[in-house]
Amino acid sequence: MTLLDKILQLLVAVAVFAAVLGVVLFVADRARGRRGALVQSLAFVAPAILLLLVGLIYPALRTAYQSVFDANSANFVGLANYARIFSQPDLLLVLRNTFLWVVLTPVLATAIGLVYAVLVDRTRFEALAKALIFLPMAISFVGASIIWKFVYEYRPNQQNIQQVGLVNQFLVWLGFEPVNLILQQPWNNLLLIVVMIWIEAGFAMTLLSAAIKAIPNDMIEAARLDGAGGFRLFFSITLPSIRPAVVVVVTAISIAVLKVFDIVRTMTGGQFGTSVVANEFYSQSFRLSDLGIGSSLAMILFLLVVPIVIYNVRQMRKVDAR
Repeated sequence: MTLLDKILQLLVAVAVFAAVLGVVLFVADRARGRRGALVQSLAFVAPAILLLLVGLIYPALRTAYQSVFDANSANFVGLANYARIFSQPDLLLVLRNTFLWVVLTPVLATAIGLVYAVLVDRTRFEALAKALIFLPMAISFVGASIIWKFVYEYRPNQQNIQQVGLVNQFLVWLGFEPVNLILQQPWNNLLLIVVMIWIEAGFAMTLLSAAIKAIPNDMIEAARLDGAGGFRLFFSITLPSIRPAVVVVVTAISIAVLKVFDIVRTMTGGQFGTSVVANEFYSQSFRLSDLGIGSSLAMILFLLVVPIVIYNVRQMRKVDAR
């Protein structure tokens, strides 16, 4: 496809969008009478519903359909693909890695963000301190992965070759042999998780810091007059007051972790026992052309996300009810 063809496709897409928007505005402007409000609402909502059906509902149903067929979507196999996922050692390893990511990353990222938000709250260099931990949020997952790939870089300790990786250079300075960290199972999974924590800690800090500042000063002063120290003030006042924000942060990071793909793909390609569900879905579907297993993994990922979303919605409703 030439550059001219791409430009023409872009212009056609813009023209179609403008035409749809024009029709919506025309219909909304012409709607009159008792049903005018209903027609206007439908005019604005209909394109969004159409895009939702085409871009989300249909692909989800299609994926569920393909998950009960074989690799070529030719023969019905029922739940055989799911049974294979929960019986093959390599796919069980993928599920184990995903579970490890989901357990460690939200807890550690939220804890680090919370501690950091409390420590720098109302300090002299609060703005600078917050900017430093928030900076990784401005970097893409691929960019962050490349940075940490250099941190973990390994070179054989032969003929005094200088280490490029920061970790291995410290090991050499301490008198140890350099280690190819990415090959060390299962610790290499933890090294990849560190990258995600490094990125998401800034997100957690930002939301929790805002929640901490929303705590009434009268409540804090009253607790201090009652003799509450730092730890008691944190566990009795601060943490209960920001609980809804903590729930939002944990669930948001959990959903992001379940979909993690860029970090694993960039740093290891899913090799050396580091693959997760999202990466394995890609590999099975597009590299091995096994649509049955790939679709089944996608459905498992969907089923894992749904309970977290439902719990988050219920928690938000409780907060609104107050």
